[in-house]
Amino acid sequence: MEKVKRPIRITDTTLRDAHQSLWATRMHIEDILPIAEKIDEVGYNSIEVWGGATFDVALRYLNEDPWERLSKIKEKIKKTPLQMLLRGQNIVGYKNYPDDLLEAFIGKAVERGINIFRVFDALNDVRNIEKAIKFIKREGAHAQGTVCYTRSPVHTIDMYIEGAKRQLDIGINSLNIKDMAGILTPYVAYELVSALKSEIKIPLQIHCHSSSGMAVGTYLKAIEGGVDVIDCAAAPLALHTSQPPVETFIAILRNTEYATGLKMETLHAISEYFEKIAEKRCMQRRRQTLIDVSVIEHQIPGGMASNLIVQLEQQNALDKFENVLLEIPKVREELGWPPLVTPTSQIVGTQAVMNIITGKRYKVVPNEVKNYVRGYYGRSPAPIKDEIKKMIIGDEEPIKCRPADLLEPVMDKARRELKESGLMKKEEDVITYALFPEISLEFFRKRNKMQGARGKGQGASDKKQEDKYKELSSIFKIVSSSSISEFEWEKEGRKIKIRQDPDNKNIGNNATPKPEIISVNKKNEKEPKKAEGDYSEILSPMVGIFSIKLSAETTSFVEKGVTVEKNQTIGIVEAMKIKNEIKADKKCRMIDIFVNDKEPVEYGQPLFLVEPL
Repeated sequence: MEKVKRPIRITDTTLRDAHQSLWATRMHIEDILPIAEKIDEVGYNSIEVWGGATFDVALRYLNEDPWERLSKIKEKIKKTPLQMLLRGQNIVGYKNYPDDLLEAFIGKAVERGINIFRVFDALNDVRNIEKAIKFIKREGAHAQGTVCYTRSPVHTIDMYIEGAKRQLDIGINSLNIKDMAGILTPYVAYELVSALKSEIKIPLQIHCHSSSGMAVGTYLKAIEGGVDVIDCAAAPLALHTSQPPVETFIAILRNTEYATGLKMETLHAISEYFEKIAEKRCMQRRRQTLIDVSVIEHQIPGGMASNLIVQLEQQNALDKFENVLLEIPKVREELGWPPLVTPTSQIVGTQAVMNIITGKRYKVVPNEVKNYVRGYYGRSPAPIKDEIKKMIIGDEEPIKCRPADLLEPVMDKARRELKESGLMKKEEDVITYALFPEISLEFFRKRNKMQGARGKGQGASDKKQEDKYKELSSIFKIVSSSSISEFEWEKEGRKIKIRQDPDNKNIGNNATPKPEIISVNKKNEKEPKKAEGDYSEILSPMVGIFSIKLSAETTSFVEKGVTVEKNQTIGIVEAMKIKNEIKADKKCRMIDIFVNDKEPVEYGQPLFLVEPL
C-alpha cells in the first residue's frame, strides 16, 4: 500500500536567526535586497526576517531604521509570508513593556509586512504571551505559540502539553517547539512531538540550533513523530550555533513521503551569494567549533557560553570558566529552573559569574536577578528556594499577578517627549523610542544629521571618519603583534591607551595577547583622589559602563557632599545588558565621584570616595 504523502514545509531563518547566531546579527539591508527575490522563489513556508535581536542591533550598530528595513524586504518578497520572533511582553527588548506599546508594535509590524508572529516567553509563562496573541489575532495575522524546550526535574512532557493547551485556548494558529540550546535529543523529540500531535490539532513546527550536533537527527525523528514544519538556513549560514541547512533536508527527504518539493537548483545561487557575503560579515567563522561541548555537558546555549567567556575575560578571570560552568546549574536550580533563553540566560549566567569572581555566593546581585525573584519577569517553572529569596530580596514579597499589569501605559508619554525633542518623523519612531529610549535618540540625531548633510560635503566627512578608524586599526594591529605592553596616542583632543599583558596564557599557546583600548577625553580626564584618614573607596565590582543616574531624564543617585544611607543605591555598572546596582555598605558622606556618567570602568576601579559616618 502506497504511503500517504506528507510534504515537510520549511521556514528559512537565513535573514534573521541564522545571522544572529553566526554573524552577531550583522547582516545589513544591502546584503539582503539583492538576493531577496531569489529567496522568494524557493517556495518556503515562511521567511523569518525580523524580531529577536535584529531590531536593537539595527539601531545600535548598523545605523538602520528597523521599520524601514522591514518595508524594503517586503517590497522584494511578495509571495512568501514574512515571519518575526516576538518575545511576548518583552517585544524585542529585555524587559516587560506595557500593553499599549505591545499593541502599537504589533499593529505597525503587520502594516509593514509581517504575516506570522512566533511568540514566546522565556519562562513559558503563558500570561506573558496572552495579550500578544490577542493583538495579533485582531490584526488578522498568524499567531504561532511556543514552548521553550529545556531539561530539568520539573520540565516534563506533561508540562509542555499543558502549556500548549493553554495557548490553544487563547487562540494560537500553530505551535512551535523552540530548542534554543540544541539539547533536544532525537528520541525525546519523537516522544514530545507524538504527544503534542495527539493532544492538539494545529500545525506543529520545530526550531533547533545545531550547537550540539544533534539537530539533523532531532528533525528527522520529529518528522517521523508528525511535525509539519522545520526551521533551516541556507548552507553558508547553517550549522554551528545556527539551524541545519535547507539543502541537507531537501536531499534527505527527496523520494520519500516527506519530500519538500523545493528545488535544489534554486538554492545554489542563494548559497553562492551568501558565501561571498560571509567573507566580510563572518569575522569569527574560523574560530567557531562545529560542536559546542558546553551545550552537551552543561545545557548552555552557544551564545550564552561566548557571553560568559567575554565577561570573564573582562574581569581577568578566564581561568574560572570551568567553575562558572559548574555554578550555573546550581544557580538555575535555586532560581526555580528557568530555561536558558533570552533574557533568563543572561540573568542566570551573570549571577553565576558574580558568585565565582566575588568568592561569595549572592554577595553581588544584579538588578535583573532581583526583579526575576520579585516575579517581574513572570512565574518561575518551580518555586525559588526560600533561603535564596531571602538573600536576594530580603522580606519583600514577590508579586502574584501578570507583571505587565503593574505597568502604566507609555505611548502617550513617549509621543509627547519625542515631539518635544523635535526628532519625531513618523509614528513608528514613538514605538522605537518607547522600547529603547537612549539608543533611539542617538539614532534619530544621526538620521537628522545625515539628512541635513546630504549634498553638503557629507562624503568628505565620511572619508575623514573612515581614515581615522583605519589609522586606529593599524596602530591596534601593530601593538597586538608586538611585545609592547602599553602604548599611548594623542590626537584631536582624545587620548587612546592600548594595554596588553604579554604573559597572558589563558587564550592559547599560539594566540596573541588581547589588547585593551581605553579612550578618554583629555579635558575630562581626572585622577582619583588618594584615600586618606577615614576616607574609603568604593570599587567597581565588574567591567562595564558606569551610570550615575537611571536615565538622561532622571536626577543623579548621589552628588558630592551628600549623606548616603546604608544600602542606598549610588550608581549602576552595566555589562552584557545586565545592570548591577552599586550600594553603600554603610552610612557615609560622598566626598568625590571619580567616574563620569556613561564612562567605561574596569573591575576593581575606584568609583567613589566616601567618609564613613
